Amino acid sequence: MPAVHHKLLLEEALQDSPQTRSLLSVFEEDAGMLTDYTNQLLQSMQRVFGAQSEMGLATEQLSRQLLDYEKKNFALGRGDEEVITTLQSFAKTVGELNSLHSELANQMADSMVFPLIQFREKDLTEISTLKEIFGIATDEHEAAMVKYSRLPKKKENEKVKADMVKEVAYTRRKQHQASLQYYCALNALQYRKRVAMLEPMLGYTQAQISFFKKGIELVSKKMDNFLSSVSKMTQSIQTQLDAEAEAMRVSQRELLSVEDTVYMPDKDTESFNRTLIQKAGYLNIRNKTGLVTTAWDRLYFFTQGGNLMCQPRGAVAGGMVLDLDNSSVMAVECEDRRYCFQITSPTGKTSMILQAESKKEYEEWICTVNNISRQIYLTDNPEAVAIRLNQSAIQAVTPITSFEKRQEGSPNPDRAKPGGVYETSSGTKTTGAAPGPEDLIAPGTPIQFDIMLPASEFQDQNRGGGRRTNPFGETGDDCSTENDDSLLQQVFAVRFLGSMAVRCGDNREVIYEAMRQVLAARAIHNIFRTTESHLMVTSSSLRLIDPQTQVTRISFQAEEVCQFAAHQENGRLMGFVVESRDWSDGDDEGQPSFSAFVFESNTEGEKICYTISLAKDITEAKKDPEALAQLMKNMPFTNDGKFLLLEPETGDISNGAGQEDLESEA
Repeated sequence: MPAVHHKLLLEEALQDSPQTRSLLSVFEEDAGMLTDYTNQLLQSMQRVFGAQSEMGLATEQLSRQLLDYEKKNFALGRGDEEVITTLQSFAKTVGELNSLHSELANQMADSMVFPLIQFREKDLTEISTLKEIFGIATDEHEAAMVKYSRLPKKKENEKVKADMVKEVAYTRRKQHQASLQYYCALNALQYRKRVAMLEPMLGYTQAQISFFKKGIELVSKKMDNFLSSVSKMTQSIQTQLDAEAEAMRVSQRELLSVEDTVYMPDKDTESFNRTLIQKAGYLNIRNKTGLVTTAWDRLYFFTQGGNLMCQPRGAVAGGMVLDLDNSSVMAVECEDRRYCFQITSPTGKTSMILQAESKKEYEEWICTVNNISRQIYLTDNPEAVAIRLNQSAIQAVTPITSFEKRQEGSPNPDRAKPGGVYETSSGTKTTGAAPGPEDLIAPGTPIQFDIMLPASEFQDQNRGGGRRTNPFGETGDDCSTENDDSLLQQVFAVRFLGSMAVRCGDNREVIYEAMRQVLAARAIHNIFRTTESHLMVTSSSLRLIDPQTQVTRISFQAEEVCQFAAHQENGRLMGFVVESRDWSDGDDEGQPSFSAFVFESNTEGEKICYTISLAKDITEAKKDPEALAQLMKNMPFTNDGKFLLLEPETGDISNGAGQEDLESEA
């Protein structure tokens, strides 16, 4: 039996970071789902036990009814002696079966229903109780920290401060103890649930085998071997649980044996580091709630590259609060609070006031932000540069004028690193050396992450009353287009990831490179939100449709799509290149320009590529009626000849184009 790989680390209980809370929420969600499943499983087992008990009562009643036949003294019952004797034999057999059914019902109650009830009432109830205790301890600690944060800096009462420090230490220790017990119970639950799921079925199967063992000796031997292996498995899990529980007890004792100074929020003997280029921890942020009123919220902040990030409790990931490059940081006096500092953006339009919980955190945050604002993190040896530049213990000097605008066109070097998607080899045959990324896409090419429909165009479409049109030039007056579209219509649920200008359209490598750059940019800039749309592929065009309003957001003619491909490793990624003309130079024919569009689909990207290929074949064949007839002749149709058979999409397409079973109408 494989060991449990996911568990809460007891060493991180004291820090109580959002990452630990996020992992804890996964365990709590798992425990909640386990409770619901246990209740449903118990209902099913109680129903089986009730049916077996009813079977015993029914067989007992049947045995009595068979014996009552002799007592009825039917008027025409002469000659029924053999029937009576046979029925008495049946009654005896049914009586023996009744005893077996009663024994089976008792075994089910003891070995199937009772262990699951015990697991629900003991283990799952313990988890619920510890969760409540942990929540109460957390609330008390938060309240103590709020009181502590309000201690004035000037003329403070040493006795009040000492009392508050003791109160914070007491609540923090109480929260630490509650979290350790809660974490241990959640870790142990991962083992106990396996035993709890296996033990009832083991008892149920053993009871059934015992019931049928007399008539199925051969089968029972095979089942005995199986049940023996299940018993060994249960014993193995129990052994692992005992070892893990002992290890957690030892670790808990070691973690609780530390000095009380660990729980103190502000220790005078702590030294701080001026050369940090990364920092994380809880800070109080000042928020305005009115014209003259303010509120302070305690949130988890951390630096990532050149950005200041914030992650609220319960959030899966953090979000960017402020770009620290060329920003200024200084100590400030704010509402008679200690350890306050202010960070201001290079333009001076954005600023925030933060409060640290100790002098060490206060000094290190100021030094860290100051180092990042100087872009020291981009140098080869940032620690050495930070040591050389930081001259005093409290330094809040901006390396560049605070309101100097950052030069455009010089992106952050560390944000230009590729990532996210690995480039794969193309299936097309090429000669010579493979083109480099700069040959496919110009460096610094902007990426569009969404296709927005202008509000004016949307209102015009709603007022039109007829078929909704596309602001990019599509109209509803061309009846021939609708007739041509009837040759092929297929809708796919996709999510638009991004588009960008490319240098060529005759190589699949440009699609793979566009995929890599789009996903890398999304990862670097923390852009994870995507909007689902419907990609309709017809015999003449490709349309991206809003599933809610049925408005066409953008469309392309089939002949404009010059290249398309699906990612060779991630089959759900696909993209295509569209060719257009640029007449800005005054050329009559116009200069060709290419744009790559990248999508993530609910189905295999190869299916979308196959449909686009089929649409281009139909578009090309429409120029020659005989070629079109030959092409349609080779296509698979349904029995009635009305639908072109395509691969059905597994994703759920609501408000689609109206086809049933995702078949293309011919």
